[in-house]
Amino acid sequence: MGQKINPLGFRLGTTQSHHSLWFAQPKNYSEGLQEDKKIRDCIKNYIQKKSSGIEGIARIEIHKRIDLIQVIIYMGFPKLLIEGKPEVIKELENNVQKGFNNVSVNRKLNIAITRIAKPYGQPNILAEFIAGQLKNRIPFRKAMKKAIELTEQADTKGIQVQIAGRIDGKEIARVEWIREGRVPLQTIRAKIDYCSYTVRTIYGVLGIKIWIFADEE
Repeated sequence: MGQKINPLGFRLGTTQSHHSLWFAQPKNYSEGLQEDKKIRDCIKNYIQKKSSGIEGIARIEIHKRIDLIQVIIYMGFPKLLIEGKPEVIKELENNVQKGFNNVSVNRKLNIAITRIAKPYGQPNILAEFIAGQLKNRIPFRKAMKKAIELTEQADTKGIQVQIAGRIDGKEIARVEWIREGRVPLQTIRAKIDYCSYTVRTIYGVLGIKIWIFADEE
């Protein structure tokens, strides 16, 4: 029987760091966790509306202090959102604060957008690309191979892509995967980026998982 573990949680403290940095008493921990989820959901929904359904978000980091919540959005294509629109970040901050009251009571919210140099080296952006291809009824093998070609521009050492569900509308759900290069999942010092992404198609929900082997320490 296989022992499954999240590749990111497995490497915390070695090659991976937390995406949320804050301290809370045990009784208040669940509130802080829900607050983080609301912030991330508000940001993703806003960016989807502004950039015609394309997120392009690699990750969202949240740093909380007593009087400030600092949110850093790492994006692959920030031009889609902020080109010629300097007021967008201010509007985004107001939108997130309206989403729930806890932030606006006693803490200021500050949002910054950081551009990633090689966006297709990020599994979340790559999964979003594959999802777009599957929604447009591109054959799944062609979509996976195209994604692997895009990662070659990002100087990665290996990639594994997996799609599960009723692929191509078949009656029986199945799992298909493809790998290029090395993806050493059992090695803790290997820097592995991972994401799982859900895409809704006309014939059901498909799950996409991507592992990218970036470097070794």
